Amino acid sequence: MSTEAGTQGGSASAPSPIGAAGRGALLGAVFLMATSAIGPGFITQTTVFTAELGAAFAFAILVSVLVDIAVQLNVWRVIGISGMRAQDLANKVLPGAGYLLAALVVFGGLVFNIGNIGGTALGANAMLGVDAKIGGAVSAVIAIVVFVSKKAGVAMDRIVVVLGAVMIAMVSYVAITSDPPLGEAMRQTVLPDDIDFLIIVTLIGGTVGGYITYAGAHRLVDSGITGPERVKEVSRVSVIGIVVAGVMRVLLFLAVLGVVAGGATLSEENPPASAFEAALGEVGVIIFGVILWAAGITSVIGASYTSVSFLATFSDWLARNRNWVVVAFIAVSTIVYVSVGQTPVTLLVLAGALNGLILPVGLGIIVWVALRRRDLLHGYRYPVWLGVLGLAVWVLALYLAWESLGGIADLWQ
Repeated sequence: MSTEAGTQGGSASAPSPIGAAGRGALLGAVFLMATSAIGPGFITQTTVFTAELGAAFAFAILVSVLVDIAVQLNVWRVIGISGMRAQDLANKVLPGAGYLLAALVVFGGLVFNIGNIGGTALGANAMLGVDAKIGGAVSAVIAIVVFVSKKAGVAMDRIVVVLGAVMIAMVSYVAITSDPPLGEAMRQTVLPDDIDFLIIVTLIGGTVGGYITYAGAHRLVDSGITGPERVKEVSRVSVIGIVVAGVMRVLLFLAVLGVVAGGATLSEENPPASAFEAALGEVGVIIFGVILWAAGITSVIGASYTSVSFLATFSDWLARNRNWVVVAFIAVSTIVYVSVGQTPVTLLVLAGALNGLILPVGLGIIVWVALRRRDLLHGYRYPVWLGVLGLAVWVLALYLAWESLGGIADLWQ
């Protein structure tokens, strides 16, 4: 088969149109990636960095979004065209590399999933005043119900889309209410008073680091939306996913910027909650709870689904019982959270450091396939400019990995 961007010059018939179920899967893939990125850590990072840099944080957001788009364009296109998940591509390129990539993703996903459960717990507490551990346990049960339903894929697509829309709508309301200095924010998007490279690196790692890089692309493979004839759809939704996450970050940035510009001092203990309270009073705390809970539970779903997708192709038993493995993944995360009340700090540091290795390992394989393994892309001629762009971002990923290794060194001190 050949397409507009397929084998360059072929004349095969145009691909068949995607039906309603396919469009739902595409939208689900967009929001699965975006809401996986928009977790409790995303909300806290954005708030803290806005308080630190003020309007100049807009520049960091712009740069991180552009880099994220470069990463996702390559990852989604290669996985989507090949029809193979990242670990299977890795094993084709270098036998055994897929197992290493899967181990890194699953370990990091499990540890951070404990933090995601914690996010739902804190959100439920702020929203309804319930005990944090009870809130976390109930939220985990809700996530489990999604995967034990007969149409788990459809259910997952719908819940991440709905909750993603709810988060964006609520943060938009707070952003309007807090009355941020829009003119100053727009100016500093291109002419910042302060540039903090470490913050930019942190944003990139938090948006396309670990399992998040592959969440949407693996969903497309599971939905059967693959092959050279689907390159246009795959490329389009890969960018939309990053844009959705970027819009959420911009709106949250503006909401907090309005509060900070108004002279409010954020609480060190819980900066996001204090920002929402400063903007809307007690109602703001409740809205913050809804947003944090939604961010937490969609990240639980995204982390669990994507982590297990790295295991499902390694044995027929795992493939047949995939949804139950996801349920077990969520259950283990919840048990650890309920037992200790939080993610152990040592595990968080270790997982964060190992997550920093996932991007260069995975992206390196993706770029190699794009530029050197046309046989894995069904003869598709990969755009050289996009492959070179991916190579440049891979160099940045190596820097991220080097910085993250400091986390492992800290554990030995």
